[in-house]
Amino acid sequence: MIIDIHTHTFPTSVDSMITADELIEEAKRIGLDGVCITDHDGFWDHNEVFDLSKRHNFLVLPGCEVTTEEGHLLVYGLRNYIFGMHRATFVKDLVEEDGGAMVVAHPYRRTYRKHADSSPAAYYEMLERASRNQVFSMIDGVEVLNGRGSEEENAFSHEMARWFKLPGTGASDAHKLDDLGTFATEFHENIRDLDDLIREIRVGNFSPIVLDATRSGHSH
Repeated sequence: MIIDIHTHTFPTSVDSMITADELIEEAKRIGLDGVCITDHDGFWDHNEVFDLSKRHNFLVLPGCEVTTEEGHLLVYGLRNYIFGMHRATFVKDLVEEDGGAMVVAHPYRRTYRKHADSSPAAYYEMLERASRNQVFSMIDGVEVLNGRGSEEENAFSHEMARWFKLPGTGASDAHKLDDLGTFATEFHENIRDLDDLIREIRVGNFSPIVLDATRSGHSH
């Protein structure tokens, strides 16, 4: 099953230009099997997401992109924003308590600098510096293909996943309709609901996939 596990909708994500209904209709049109709505620090009511899914006859799952001091975390299984979630360790504890899953989003941010990528030694130094982030010991996967990242940025994320021997995910990180259809995550088992998604993320039973090679590797 091919699911875009990182997308944003308006108005919960104020920087998004698409509504949930528009997102779902476009995801269906381009042939995805499902989509996760992961708005910035905003949790959808799970019943509302279930209703969306039913209305569109399409798999729609709730998640959230949580902003922490250690980076942005895609979390699945939590229901509310709680004070303290600006710290990754706090989020990890909540995810453990609720039996959820957690993926680090676009880990190249704040660590990969194209202008500093001047030699193999300089590149390794960036990797080594990025590896000091404690978040990599808390997560189930690394977003290695992000639709808003450049080819070099996504390659850096791949290296981070390899460094920690973590599985990689892919997603559009859609903020507008034409963001969809770049990358997604292919799950090797059937995903019927949020519990299925969480279980498969936790066991690493997925692969990042390129949906449209002509559009991948370019910043939006």
